Amino acid sequence: MQAQTAPAGTQAAALEVLAEFASSMSSDSNVEQMLMRFLEIMVRLSGAKAGAVRVLTTDGGHLRTVGSIGLPDALVEKERFVPLECGICGQATISQHTQSNQVLTVCQKQVRHMYVANQCKTIYAVPLRHKGKVLGVYNLFMAGEHCLTQDVRYLFNSISEHLGMALENARLTRENMRISLMNERTMLANQIHDSLAQTLAYAKMRLSVLNEAIADGEQERANRYLGDVEEAVDMAYAEIRNLITQFRDRIDPRGLVFALQEMVASFRKKANADVDFLNVAQEVELTPEEEVQVFHIIQEALYNISKHARARHVIVTLDLHEGQYIANVADDGVGLPGGASGVGKSFGLTIMRERAAKLNGELTIESRPAGGTLVRLTFPAHPPA
Repeated sequence: MQAQTAPAGTQAAALEVLAEFASSMSSDSNVEQMLMRFLEIMVRLSGAKAGAVRVLTTDGGHLRTVGSIGLPDALVEKERFVPLECGICGQATISQHTQSNQVLTVCQKQVRHMYVANQCKTIYAVPLRHKGKVLGVYNLFMAGEHCLTQDVRYLFNSISEHLGMALENARLTRENMRISLMNERTMLANQIHDSLAQTLAYAKMRLSVLNEAIADGEQERANRYLGDVEEAVDMAYAEIRNLITQFRDRIDPRGLVFALQEMVASFRKKANADVDFLNVAQEVELTPEEEVQVFHIIQEALYNISKHARARHVIVTLDLHEGQYIANVADDGVGLPGGASGVGKSFGLTIMRERAAKLNGELTIESRPAGGTLVRLTFPAHPPA
């Protein structure tokens, strides 16, 4: 069988398909729906009696049927999962090129349905490949033994390569989502360990010495330990509320600047203070992980201001100077007890410094000469990828 040249009508249809394909690649987020839509187009252009599209399973050993056109339900159910090396699909997988042959010759062990035997004589397998790896296969069942034209074969090969890329991108997206979920859970676990767990451990130790003091009849010492326990419980309650707030306030998907604008607007209402945000950096180029760290550092700084500072005016600034991002949170509140030396080792500040370390940056907290406190985060800027 020799490939034929497509008539002018088929060439025009091919151009329409390419235009639709380019549009779908940029707008369609559901890869399997895209695969089915182009199965319909391939069946129509090839004049096939039926068609199916299959994709590689996660274990890499089977092909899963995404959908079909013109095939009986019983046959589709029977071939919902087929071995990767099965029949003509296996030939296309190994060679990474379109294969064709008589249906009953290459699929006699798998296809025993009367419909295929009576209606279809030739089967095509068009592999979906990306970077030397086959990710799926299109099957076209033809009524006769004629070949696809050269133009149609070229079109199908081109589409299959781009659909293979879409399948690979979808797989990478799923992997990235899993990694993001794992990272978020790890971050939550670290925060609980660094704040709530340590506070409760302190309370547990104080309960132990409290029991000893009660057993020894030392009322004054017992009262002192009881006060320590009450303070630890209050701190734990405040920390759990802070954690809930942090993980309820998600960062804006449009980026850090929009997220900070929304955070400042929300803080302005809650704190009953005059709060401003000034973005001097203009273009902010950060990775999603960096944005999350900066967002939570500033969030924690604002939370501390609302809790302790009694400030009337707060300004948040973001700047880029000599290859360094600089984020400032300044207030006109009561300032630090004892000046800069009054900065303690609270769990909130510890977590802020750990976040700064993840940015390869530095966090400083100092008293302002005019009154109030300045929290400054500096970290290196990376050239955009």
